[in-house]
Amino acid sequence: MSYKEIIDKIRPEFDKAINFLERELMKLRTGRASPSLVENIIVDCFGEKFSLKQLAAISLPGSRQILVQPWDKSYIESIEKAILQSGIGMSPVVDKDVIRISLPLLSEEYRKDLLRVLSVKQEEARKTIRRWREEAWREIQERFGAGEIREDDKFRAKDELQDLIDEYNKKIGEIGERKKKEIME
Repeated sequence: MSYKEIIDKIRPEFDKAINFLERELMKLRTGRASPSLVENIIVDCFGEKFSLKQLAAISLPGSRQILVQPWDKSYIESIEKAILQSGIGMSPVVDKDVIRISLPLLSEEYRKDLLRVLSVKQEEARKTIRRWREEAWREIQERFGAGEIREDDKFRAKDELQDLIDEYNKKIGEIGERKKKEIME
């Protein structure tokens, strides 16, 4: 196995770390409404557990409002209860056959908390990428020790690995900056 194959083998893991970070950041409540804030809330309905998106259509009639339209009127009470118990800090209002959720303006203190959470999530993604880099580098060194990779290829691999790390760390930074901008709006 060449060093390029070892590096190519970890690239999908880096992509998974980036995708996971993006999904986690979508769950952070900013001043702007997003279906991802509520779609995975677990609703206990008739003794079964469902995610909200399985029981209702979720839409955004405005930048700070979420509209939940249950597929069946009998779900309304269970959905309302689940939203209240979810800890997302929003109060649902039942309006005939739909549930409206208005996002309050973010306080300065809450924005600071969100920025701390954002920073932690970014660091978790960086740690995952570093862990995969270390694994790839360990494998490259083992293959060098076994005589399967030449010395100049080992150093080339180290440089390419670092370039890949830099590329993904830059992506993490860009994702974080976009989310930071949303939080501060």
